[in-house]
Amino acid sequence: MIPAAIIGDGYTAAELLRLTALHGELAINHIFSTENIGRRIDQVYPHLHGYSRLLCEATDLEIIKRDCQAAFMALPHGLSVPIVMELSKAGVKCIDLGADFRLKDAAIYERYYETVHEAPYLLAEAVYGLPELYRQEIKKADIVANPGCFPTSAILPLAPLLREAVISSENLVIDSKSGVSGAGKGLKATSMFCEVNEGIRAYGVGTHRHGPEFAQELSLAAGTQVSMVFTPHLVPMNRGILTTAYARLRPGKLAREVRQVLEDYYGQEPFIRVLPEGVMPHTKWVYGSNHVDIGIYADEGGTVIIVSAIDNLTKGASGQAIQNFNLVMGLEETRGLLFPGVHP
Repeated sequence: MIPAAIIGDGYTAAELLRLTALHGELAINHIFSTENIGRRIDQVYPHLHGYSRLLCEATDLEIIKRDCQAAFMALPHGLSVPIVMELSKAGVKCIDLGADFRLKDAAIYERYYETVHEAPYLLAEAVYGLPELYRQEIKKADIVANPGCFPTSAILPLAPLLREAVISSENLVIDSKSGVSGAGKGLKATSMFCEVNEGIRAYGVGTHRHGPEFAQELSLAAGTQVSMVFTPHLVPMNRGILTTAYARLRPGKLAREVRQVLEDYYGQEPFIRVLPEGVMPHTKWVYGSNHVDIGIYADEGGTVIIVSAIDNLTKGASGQAIQNFNLVMGLEETRGLLFPGVHP
């Protein structure tokens, strides 16, 4: 068993513990907290009763360095940097579920997150943790930047099409609908039942912090700067993301090439399912799983519409973090993650 710690006790930490119960080679031996110090984690999250009796502790990096080979940072932005600086120096593999190491340009990070990055020199060392695109780099990484949930849902279907120059890199439109757990466990007026139930709203229009993450990774895939807009929406469900991306075929490309490229790229990927023609994803089909479902529409008029569904807490966060852990530690990538979603 490989010993690891979780720093943080929010929804993604709880999801990490749920998934660890199925793993067999990952042992979470410490969980660190600020609000629940001294409480057992199965008292904080009763669904973990019988699976974890860890006591929430005050964060102590010396304990992690002594007892753990890896650490998962399940923290708000700005809090992971000093921890990763110290742990990585001590040889502890760091998987950050927050935003602190996703962007390669510290100035962009500081503008969007309104926080000074304390270790910009580590940004070049950190590997963007999207295994289907950066598998070999992740295997050698000491710091893995787990992607955001929204970017995961759109980068995976769009990157191969941009790499193969099937779709234009101009005027991409990405529209995403997310469940409320994406906002985290903290109390916010906008996440209250009466504000969310029986309604849908756009937020962060033109300013969402995941925008630069989309632009960075899609531009790398295209080999040129992409132009795009991203608009997220909050919908009254607990978990899940449905993303619809709109693009145009490049001149000379055929509609059938869209499906061909995605099937060629992802036909052997264990967690990506390119759905049959005419079938579009449903968040219920991936609920609680590490899968990405992709539906495709393309016509000879040049219109391309890609629809994807993920669970924001699993493939969008903790499941992907364990996928990255498996790669970093030289384990089978699917370990603890190969199961279908819960339906209905």
